[in-house]
Amino acid sequence: MKSWTFESRDVADKFDKHVREQLPWYDMITDAVVYITRNYLTEGNRVVDIGASTGNLSRKLLPLANERKGKVLAIEKSLQMICKMDDMEDVGVIHGDITEIDIPEAQVYILFLTMMFIPVDKRQKLLDAIQDKVKVGGCLIIVDKICDHSGYFSTVMKRLTWHWKIQQGAEAEDIINKEMSLAGVQIPMDNYFLDDAKEFFRMGEFAGWVIEY
Repeated sequence: MKSWTFESRDVADKFDKHVREQLPWYDMITDAVVYITRNYLTEGNRVVDIGASTGNLSRKLLPLANERKGKVLAIEKSLQMICKMDDMEDVGVIHGDITEIDIPEAQVYILFLTMMFIPVDKRQKLLDAIQDKVKVGGCLIIVDKICDHSGYFSTVMKRLTWHWKIQQGAEAEDIINKEMSLAGVQIPMDNYFLDDAKEFFRMGEFAGWVIEY
């Protein structure tokens, strides 16, 4: 079984359909993140979409940024994903690994389904780097897969996630194959280091937080 990778033309081509099939709440939480950003992004400032994939969230943020005379910056490691952003002339795009490049200064940072793909030993360093660069009055928005459930309930949540995927039309064999390919690639978040975070979303194995600065 090969490991899952975003460095794939096939994954990039199918990503937007795939993520909605896997996560039926995807569009709703995208809209929630955009609205939360509206409350923190002031005139002339920047929002950074870290791990932007095909640019779905950056596109949604662009009207707000234009209204506030600000900027949207998308950072993405996969060149295949970046190729899907060719239509976004007003969005700045950086091709690079967020754990290896300098964090640009901004007022709002977003990690939307990104942290679980960042190596565990680099996560705290990334959060510290964001804290060093974020403007006063800004925030970090995180939406990610979590591993804070224990006992039988963790099994229930896993089954619930698979139930939603099947309800959205995913094939059971495809679900299992993807889960197996994610071993060592996708590691859900422990939220022990989010003591100051405010939770705004929780659904099954996923949650969302805002950290204010």
